[in-house]
Amino acid sequence: AWLYRVKSPTGGVIPVLFLDTDIPGNADEDRRLTDHLYGGDLEYRLKQEIVLGIGGYRMLKALGFAVRKFHMNEGHASLLTLELLNHCRSHVRDRWDELVAWDTSEVARRCVFTTHTPVEAGHDRFPWDMVERILGWPVPEKLLKQLAGKEELNTTLLAMNLSEFVNGVAKKHGEVSKALFPGFEIHAITNGVHPFTWVSPHFVSVFDRYLPGWANEPEMLVRVDLIPDEEIWDAHMGAKAYLFQYIKEVTDLSLDPDILTIGFARRAAAYKRGDLIFHDPEKLLDIAGGRLQLVFGGKAHPQDRSGKEIIQRIISNIRRCGDRIRAVYLPNYNMEVAYRLIPGVDLWLNNPIRPLEASGTSGMKAALNGVPNFSVLDGWWIEGHIEGVTGWSIGPEPRDVRPETDATETDAADLYRKLEQVIMPLFYNDRSGWVRVMKNAIGKNGYYFNTHVMMRRYVTEAYIA
Repeated sequence: AWLYRVKSPTGGVIPVLFLDTDIPGNADEDRRLTDHLYGGDLEYRLKQEIVLGIGGYRMLKALGFAVRKFHMNEGHASLLTLELLNHCRSHVRDRWDELVAWDTSEVARRCVFTTHTPVEAGHDRFPWDMVERILGWPVPEKLLKQLAGKEELNTTLLAMNLSEFVNGVAKKHGEVSKALFPGFEIHAITNGVHPFTWVSPHFVSVFDRYLPGWANEPEMLVRVDLIPDEEIWDAHMGAKAYLFQYIKEVTDLSLDPDILTIGFARRAAAYKRGDLIFHDPEKLLDIAGGRLQLVFGGKAHPQDRSGKEIIQRIISNIRRCGDRIRAVYLPNYNMEVAYRLIPGVDLWLNNPIRPLEASGTSGMKAALNGVPNFSVLDGWWIEGHIEGVTGWSIGPEPRDVRPETDATETDAADLYRKLEQVIMPLFYNDRSGWVRVMKNAIGKNGYYFNTHVMMRRYVTEAYIA
């Protein structure tokens, strides 16, 4: 393992542990288990999760860490619970039933579990014959199947059964998770983003002048009205120029800073509908009238064919638009690109299929930089949205949509209508009105949807409750 001691800006030191199987003594195939995160078959995946859950615990113990609470994010780490069970048991001779010897309540007391997705592919399942062949039975077979499922090892089910506190990552996601996993008490702690990581340098300087201490107390952002409108706009235009310079360097495309620029960048997955804005290309071209620019980014999972096809369709539509809508799909999307892209657009687009967006965080990053959201009401945006105040919704209210309903036509029509009749007129004809929405994004969304608030809730509701 590799142990890094990361220094916090506030003076603390955070230990970060990276597990590595590429060491002498391991079998050749095992040395490749930590080569890459994605890829490989189901057996490769199970072995990775053994390394993470069981190997991770053993490494922490070997290094002398005294852990009072383990927080598992998704079922990928759930095999940790099996290792804990082996350290939380009585001698069989003291009990008449061997299963009673395994103290599941003590393991649950030490575990917190967060589920991050309602998408089936995010919940790993492994055939029992594969589990037996690779892992054996670290606890009695009967007990393990009671905890993880009779037909196959369901990692999410295992983690839920052995965690005292279980939560989804937004209020709506908590409700959806209760329906997916009936019988479990599932709480909701909405995700957040780290302000100092995601605020552009142009806004950092403004916030430092008018809201000193904001980086450690982002609640200070609620006082954004202390900042003059012109300084908000100047900071935004600085971030926009920073993005456009990068686009020019990478793609040789020149964008106009005075034209409304919409951004869409995230993992390319079918449910995120990255190409929805091109649902009716001619309609979009008519609305744009040469006054619209689009910036896309994002990668697909290596095994996600539909995600790759969405990227191809977006690029095809960009070419079809030609000079009538200047648009670009930025390659090699990563945190560094996102750091430029998100603050540098005027409007942040998000249009997932309801209710598959567990939370979403890119819109939170946008809001911190005064970029309003234009999004389907799902995930965190249900909580952050005030129509025309913090941004705009796409499509109907969540309560008006059945999960099995295909809302593509309705959502696309609403997207075009609001873009043409509300958003573009406000951007081009009412600068002060637009800046008001920018300030609301910072003061009503950015101040709350951040890691400081999120971690306070985890500490008080999950860790020490």
